[in-house]
Amino acid sequence: MPNEVEIKFRINDLPTLKRALRQAGFRLKTPRTHEMNTLYDLPDQPLRRKGELFRLRKYGSDWVLTHKAKGKAGRHKSRAETEVEISDGRQMDTILRNLGFHPSFRYEKFRAEWSDKRGNVVVDETPIGNLGEIEGAARWIDRTARRLDVTPQQYITASYAELFYQWKRRTGSLASEMTFAAVKKNKLSVS
Repeated sequence: MPNEVEIKFRINDLPTLKRALRQAGFRLKTPRTHEMNTLYDLPDQPLRRKGELFRLRKYGSDWVLTHKAKGKAGRHKSRAETEVEISDGRQMDTILRNLGFHPSFRYEKFRAEWSDKRGNVVVDETPIGNLGEIEGAARWIDRTARRLDVTPQQYITASYAELFYQWKRRTGSLASEMTFAAVKKNKLSVS
């Protein structure tokens, strides 16, 4: 299984980051596209307890089923990742539920993918703020981060679920999922 090696970082200024990506030789690989992710687990959440992830993602009109093994988080996050394209995500959801899996967490974002042919930088606009991911070989990640003015102190190795629950604790939000509708609804009810 191929290993995914990545870091996340907070984006304070999208236009400035996009300019920096172009100046560093990156080209837009996939324009800003809506993405909906559903994590699945069995009762008692054995995958979550083991640090694994089982996800069904809809990216534009494409569906991908992904398993991520327990990772190692040091300076970078690294873990084995296996993915397969699915032609019908709704049918896959039915199959998973029939096998005893149930949705455990949903999150959405708008994602744009950039590449320099050695690795990828993605720009994620999420309900809890804008985040980037740099994915590739560890040394390449560090070189790319420097070129984008991202310091090692700004590296984030937490998952989107972990970031969402940290955000909930910080804001007191009652949102149960990281979707634009859930976060917006909660902001309206808290005001």
